[in-house]
Amino acid sequence: MGGNYKIAVIPGDGIGPEIVGQTLRVLDQIADLYGHRFEYKELLAGGCAIDATGEPLPPATVAECQKSDAVLLGAVGGDRWDHLPGDLRPEMALLGLRGQLGLYANLRPAIMYQQLRDACPLKPAITGESINLLVVRELTGGIYFGPRGRRATADRGEEAFDTEVYSEAEVERIARMAFEIARGRQRRVTNVDKANVLESSRLWRAVVTRVAADYPDVALNHMYVDNAAMQLVRDPKQFDVIVTTNMFGDILSDEASMITGSIGMLPSASLGRGNFGLYEPVHGSAPDLAGQDRANPIATILSAAMMLRYSFGLTREADAIERAVERVLADGYRTGDIMSPGQTLVGTEKMGQLICGYIAQGA
Repeated sequence: MGGNYKIAVIPGDGIGPEIVGQTLRVLDQIADLYGHRFEYKELLAGGCAIDATGEPLPPATVAECQKSDAVLLGAVGGDRWDHLPGDLRPEMALLGLRGQLGLYANLRPAIMYQQLRDACPLKPAITGESINLLVVRELTGGIYFGPRGRRATADRGEEAFDTEVYSEAEVERIARMAFEIARGRQRRVTNVDKANVLESSRLWRAVVTRVAADYPDVALNHMYVDNAAMQLVRDPKQFDVIVTTNMFGDILSDEASMITGSIGMLPSASLGRGNFGLYEPVHGSAPDLAGQDRANPIATILSAAMMLRYSFGLTREADAIERAVERVLADGYRTGDIMSPGQTLVGTEKMGQLICGYIAQGA
């Protein structure tokens, strides 16, 4: 017996509408094969929302998201809105959604597909057969949400400040999520902080260490963020689950994504309490590719697979999407960002069509 699910769909800016369009095509294929019903509600956020309403995150968008079972987002932003003040930029829609929807944990898997080993900038001796790590990033606290401002000084001109603030409760809930996820993986957690310098990191490390006592079956080690950045390119295989702060996670997850070969391949999930989540690709809006049928939809399609797994509990269906992606790569189909000699170049729409076809074959 299939299920009925309400999905808030935010195509966003740049290539967002194209990659989301192909993702909905894949979800429709899953619905047909497995007897589910996905109800989509398209919403505005980001630059397109600014153009239409004057603000990056209209209240109506938040209200509809809150009534949904999950949110699927394409990408927001673009240089056409760069002239706007910080509080009106498209990216504020993401911060607003995370805060107002209570999405405190961002999961960013970094997987090097066997078929894309040649795209990895690291030597095979470093990567081995594969890379498979997960960054668990705290999403609603820290320096991105702390007190900020500007002020005049007597002799140094204007100065600006951004403040890192974390509570024990915020650290504990993200730490517990990381340890729970690690139990289903290789049972290793690396905590990344800057406890040798920052007081917020000292509290962070103390709380993570305390939580670890409840998970004796999971190994914990600590690493300063500068060392972690180096170790990701020196020996990425040492990592299983990385748990870290909002800003450190933002930086490290982008680094991790690139060592796997292409940022266009990697999905993400932003989770809160219960099963609700927001799912989006790691990459940006790439306005230079918009409307040209050149964008890679795979990261968004894999984000939808994460939605099926984490929000809807549809593991079999999520596996079907991920297998289809592996098969399309194994058969040599590539969008421009992952193209290599001897492979077949396809566009955004064709890639979506191929993945749907492989899903149908494997069902």
